[in-house]
Amino acid sequence: MSAHPLGDLLRQGPPPAPHEIAAWLRGREFPIVDGDRATFAFHGPASSVELVHWIYGLESSMAFQRVGGTDLWHLTMDLPPGSRVEYKLGVAHGHQQALIRDPLNPKLARDPYGANSVVQGSGYFVPDWVHEDEQARRGEMVSLSVPSRSFGEDRDVEVYLPARYRRSRRYPLLIVHDGPDYVRFAELRTVLDNLIHRLEIPPMIIALTASPDRIREYADDDRHAAFVTDELPAALADRWPLVDRSEARGLMGASFGAVASLAAAWRSPGRFGRLLLQSGSFIFTDIGRDHGRSPAFDPVVDFVNAFRDSPGKPSERVFVTCGTYESLIYYNRSLIPLLQNTGMDVRFVEQRDGHNWENWRDRLREGLSWLFPGPLWMVYE
Repeated sequence: MSAHPLGDLLRQGPPPAPHEIAAWLRGREFPIVDGDRATFAFHGPASSVELVHWIYGLESSMAFQRVGGTDLWHLTMDLPPGSRVEYKLGVAHGHQQALIRDPLNPKLARDPYGANSVVQGSGYFVPDWVHEDEQARRGEMVSLSVPSRSFGEDRDVEVYLPARYRRSRRYPLLIVHDGPDYVRFAELRTVLDNLIHRLEIPPMIIALTASPDRIREYADDDRHAAFVTDELPAALADRWPLVDRSEARGLMGASFGAVASLAAAWRSPGRFGRLLLQSGSFIFTDIGRDHGRSPAFDPVVDFVNAFRDSPGKPSERVFVTCGTYESLIYYNRSLIPLLQNTGMDVRFVEQRDGHNWENWRDRLREGLSWLFPGPLWMVYE
């Protein structure tokens, strides 16, 4: 194992002088990743510093150590190759505490609640296909208001039309739960442009839905199922030419959006031949109803328990992803044999990441191209 990154700063005797700390900090990239370890640093006045992360199975916060009597703090932790971890620093000044992004780390991941700092393990890289390609033509985004009898109101939907869209041809349809968030935080529009340009998926029409009450509506709500199964596809088919076959229709979502996708397909088997389920909140119980989570999960548990008792065959091909560092990994792993036993074609992918948008982003190429393969055959190592 290599020497500790702080080296002489941890020497016995007098603590390092301010100019020595400044020299050590200068020009370094933080956190320092060395093999299967990552060393974090914080420089500033504090009474304590903690690493606050979302890795299931570890203590949610890990204490930094102070270097002598200085304002330099450090922490070294295991970080398996290929890992990607989002975190913040908990910095205390006496009785005052603040949760902040790492001042020494410019890598950020954004989500609906703000942004987190990111540490990337050795071997992890941001895929090139999430960045805009000058050669790829951009698809068009169109706003649509869909009257819904099930909800008793109109619902706004964003629709992605592929570049070179033509009325003379018909297109596969993918309905994406929390679609605007996928665009903002998982680069979905850019990913679609690139994958279509590379012939890895066919030109497709993508309906990007959002819910004003997603925790309730995504938990096997009959109104939501009617909307995405009947009302929305009908409204889209009135405006754009769609392939009317189940293998050309899909549902997609992450977290509660994955629950909504599976529940809608289960209620109307054969309507959607393709499902992309990311980090699904598939909480279930084997005995009783105590699932150890908030009451918001009660209808989810009722649905998943019912699905496990009588799954049927809601779709034809299902791509499931989940992060190894998520608390949901047990439930997603447990669901795979059940899905396979229905006769559906199932692919399950785990990765050393957590419950976040960039984890879901990084799986889009493999998931979309397996569910909707384009003219270019894909080979995965």
